[in-house]
Amino acid sequence: MNEGYRMFFLVCCVVLTVLLLLCLVRAIKGPRLADRIIATNMIGTVTIAIIALLSVYLGESAVLDISLIYAVMSFVSVIVLSKIYMGRFVEWESERGAQEEEKEEQEHGA
Repeated sequence: MNEGYRMFFLVCCVVLTVLLLLCLVRAIKGPRLADRIIATNMIGTVTIAIIALLSVYLGESAVLDISLIYAVMSFVSVIVLSKIYMGRFVEWESERGAQEEEKEEQEHGA
């Protein structure tokens, strides 16, 4: 492989690694749970891109299988996190509705 291409692949991997670290910061700091789920999805996507670039850089097509397996694992983890988030949201909404009903009963009873 040409030296220019090797340098290009390494620069791309470094840029993707920086983006991965920024997504990690968002996953930790994210003000809402939805931000954390999206950051987790982005971490998985960037990792897949890094693995694919390393596969081309190393000339090993077998490494792409790892990338595909990681893609499936990332997809399943985001689906599970979304289901947990939706469960918590429904629970929160029902608690909020119960509190509002209780508040209305107190206002009408007084």
